[in-house]
Amino acid sequence: MLRLSILLAGSLLSTPILAEDSLPPPAEGEIVVYGRALDQIGIATSGSEGIVGYADFENRPISRVGELAENVPGLIATQHSGSGKANQYFLRGFNLDHGTDLAGHVDGAPINMRTHGHGQGYLDLNFLIPEMVERIDYAKGPYHAENGDFASAGSMRFTTKSRLARPMAELTGGSFGYWRGLIAGSADLGDGVMLGALDATLSDGPWVLDERQRKVNGLVKYSAANWSLGLSGYTNSWVSTDQVPERAIASGLIPRNGFIDPDLGGRSGRIALTFNGKFGDTRVSAYAIGSRLQLTSNFTYFLDDPVNGDQFRQIDRRGVFGGSLNHEIKGDGVTWRIGADARWDRMGKVGLYNTALGEVIGTVREDRVDEFGGGLYGEAELLLAPALRMVVGLRSDAIAYDVQSDLALNSGSGSAAIVTPKAALAWQAGRGVELYANYGEGYHSNDVRGATIRVDPASGALADRVPVFARSRGAELGARIERPRLTASLVGFWLDLASELVFVGDAGTTEPNDASRRYGAELALFWRPLDGVTIDGTASWTRARFRGVAAGQDHIPGATPFVLGADISGKLSSRVTATALLRYFASAPLIEDGSRRSQATALVNVGSYWEKGKVRIGLDILNLFDAKEPDISYWYASRLAGEPAEGVEDRHVHPVMPRQVRIVARYTF
Repeated sequence: MLRLSILLAGSLLSTPILAEDSLPPPAEGEIVVYGRALDQIGIATSGSEGIVGYADFENRPISRVGELAENVPGLIATQHSGSGKANQYFLRGFNLDHGTDLAGHVDGAPINMRTHGHGQGYLDLNFLIPEMVERIDYAKGPYHAENGDFASAGSMRFTTKSRLARPMAELTGGSFGYWRGLIAGSADLGDGVMLGALDATLSDGPWVLDERQRKVNGLVKYSAANWSLGLSGYTNSWVSTDQVPERAIASGLIPRNGFIDPDLGGRSGRIALTFNGKFGDTRVSAYAIGSRLQLTSNFTYFLDDPVNGDQFRQIDRRGVFGGSLNHEIKGDGVTWRIGADARWDRMGKVGLYNTALGEVIGTVREDRVDEFGGGLYGEAELLLAPALRMVVGLRSDAIAYDVQSDLALNSGSGSAAIVTPKAALAWQAGRGVELYANYGEGYHSNDVRGATIRVDPASGALADRVPVFARSRGAELGARIERPRLTASLVGFWLDLASELVFVGDAGTTEPNDASRRYGAELALFWRPLDGVTIDGTASWTRARFRGVAAGQDHIPGATPFVLGADISGKLSSRVTATALLRYFASAPLIEDGSRRSQATALVNVGSYWEKGKVRIGLDILNLFDAKEPDISYWYASRLAGEPAEGVEDRHVHPVMPRQVRIVARYTF
């Protein structure tokens, strides 16, 4: 019997994927086919796209939900604040902050938030329940017509499960007061299947200041033969230990896991209703999302306000409504795909406030924003020869907006549009070998408050406006090799951005900056040298620079030039599986002249999992060698008590989580 852990890419509503967690333990002689090992030759249109199924990461020890994104080869997910905040992402030489040029979707609904209170493209994965993720479809570069906003560096599409073979209950306990409970199951109901899952986490974290995280996730999903309806909910609260200046650690003022301001943290929540249907050759999705975030931060301490301090609060409350339609027409030698999507972000409040001791003492800016977006695309896949395919596509997007600001001068409305072409060639050069050439243009949208602003609300100075769209242009050459036990891809890429979004330390958010250019290479392989043993490796090198700037000022802060990942997993016996995972990202420039750099970071996680009948026991050791490197670093000026009024420029770091142990016990009914 052959069990597939994942099916072909591109269809959100194909036959349900049979994940390892959803089925009885393999019988003798049964083969588990991992998503990374599935044939993509003749299907994929670039060397840097792929699929990951639950079987690929079921035995992958992770410390936080956002690390699910690291299943995308070459992607790193870090954190510089509390566990309820969106992760910091790095891919292809991008410091993607909390999203910007990395697009995410779950069950057809977008995750990235436009015109967000804490950074454009805010991509928060904390509402996901890892055990309920069935597959991740990923792609790199602006080459795919279906992908619109924020997809210049890459995109991730998560699909949740529709069925579990048996109900399950799971309890995790670990270091630093970490507790997590999960209960999930599914049952036939009418002509379909009802799935439910509830996940709760309590954690103090390894910080001197207890994090006091309190998180609850829920998912209910009904799936019929050709459609599904899902309802998910999420709430989270936490206390933050943000990045701290290295001088405070070196002087002994605080320990490495200490804090400067004890009144930081946040609350977040999300509720989403999603519908997906496949009717013949037409796919339909629709969604309604309610989202809120309250985040209190302090990055510069007493630099701007020596009396009250520089603490500030960002608030974002919105509803997001929209959907998409995709239709495929197969002809003689050509396949046509046409699609449309629409989205309305109704932001009831997007605000920035001055705070002290966690209480609001003044309003910097408060807005209500309506942002409407729509896109149309079409592409044709032509079979030019038995071994040669060509795909040409065109996408058109438009955004209309209305900003109502508490300062009338910054209110306004308007619209903008952009057209982005795509092209790809795929040639099967031999048995199990396919070569690719891609060109594409894409975009990220900017915060539309920047399109209507006239006056800086903090300083009162005249402010420069920014365009709604920042165009990207990219190309890629790639090769894919598929053998019975080995799948590998190698690509070289180039990407230009009309405007880079960079992190601004004293504002705690991103702002548009100069144009940029990146080129580099990526290698990914999945190898099964022996039955029951898998080796999954990725390496990515990128050169990232600003364009059109003064000589010697072209380094992009946070642009990590090299990323390495390796994961080896093997069955030590019929009941025991062990995994070791390496995660490395190189030193990166922190300022434009490259004179200040971050420290390289290497982490090793290991896990061992024992299964017998209905019981599964897991032991994860995170950060096995207790590395002390930073999870993320910044360079900017801040001011501690007693320091000069102009502050002190310094490296500010958030350390990696120290070594910790987690034990997981699962029982299936």
